[in-house]
Amino acid sequence: MYIENSNFSLWCDFIERDFLTDGLNKLIDKKIINGATSNPSIFKNAFLTSLAYKEDIKALKGKSPKEIYETLAIKDIQVCADLLLELYENGDDGFISIEVDPNLCNDAKGTINEAKRLNDAINRQNVMIKIPATDAGFEAMELLISEGIHVNATLVFSPLQAKKCLDAFENGSVKFLKNNSKSLPKAVISIFVSRFDRKMDDALFERNIKGGLLGIFNASFIYNNIKKRDLPNVRALFASTGVKGDKYVKDYYITNLLFANSINTAPIETIEAFVKTGINEIREPLKNEQIEEFFEVIKNQEFDLNLLYKELMDEGLIAFKDAFSDILKTLE
Repeated sequence: MYIENSNFSLWCDFIERDFLTDGLNKLIDKKIINGATSNPSIFKNAFLTSLAYKEDIKALKGKSPKEIYETLAIKDIQVCADLLLELYENGDDGFISIEVDPNLCNDAKGTINEAKRLNDAINRQNVMIKIPATDAGFEAMELLISEGIHVNATLVFSPLQAKKCLDAFENGSVKFLKNNSKSLPKAVISIFVSRFDRKMDDALFERNIKGGLLGIFNASFIYNNIKKRDLPNVRALFASTGVKGDKYVKDYYITNLLFANSINTAPIETIEAFVKTGINEIREPLKNEQIEEFFEVIKNQEFDLNLLYKELMDEGLIAFKDAFSDILKTLE
């Protein structure tokens, strides 16, 4: 735990073979990070640019592109899970996430089958299966939790998506407890942050509304709702917290979302920038009343937040699908 008395964690939003053998362990030993995440875009950058996979890819010649992808990904996830295992066994997170094929985002049955298959193939107790927060995804989340599989609900932009995740996790947990005496499987709700500001800052500035706030206010609102629901096995995770360009300091989306019982998953350079600040005190989140006042200002300028949520979700799915497609094309 990065800040132990507050249950605040930092997870590394990066995975790559060389980094796993010489890098991640140092961050763990220094008690900087206690978890990690991956997604198709991260694997794309790793598999297509790192020489560390060259021999494995060569040895897998003749396999289908998806079989090669999964073999490479599963190996990395296993290595990462093993490095994080002691943290997990000590109750200090220690999770690594892997996402199902994003092309299954509207296929509940396909998502469930692939999630179970990946979970079995990886065969590590500290793995979270990432499921996009779509209608099919909510159905899959509930079933997977009910069967004891840890879940990372990803691409969460709206309060409604978060509510549906919470409903799925609560229902799944009730079903799990009916058939088990084991500890509840864990779940996180990955709230995407910086994409709001990258998309909206210029338009808001033109209307004399300060930038860099919409993502934080929206994430804070969802965090408050998760906290109010108070499910013992579910935490808020702030994702998409890297800063592109120099408009904001590198750790902007960590320092402004430093809330109790939350997780922030960020790129290496963002984590390093935050650690250099020496900040280790939790912030009090904004009250929902303040956030709703800000939302009203946005709406009064004729911005449709529901349309924005949909656009960001669509763009996020397309980005992951494109990254996945690029990987498979390159591995043909």
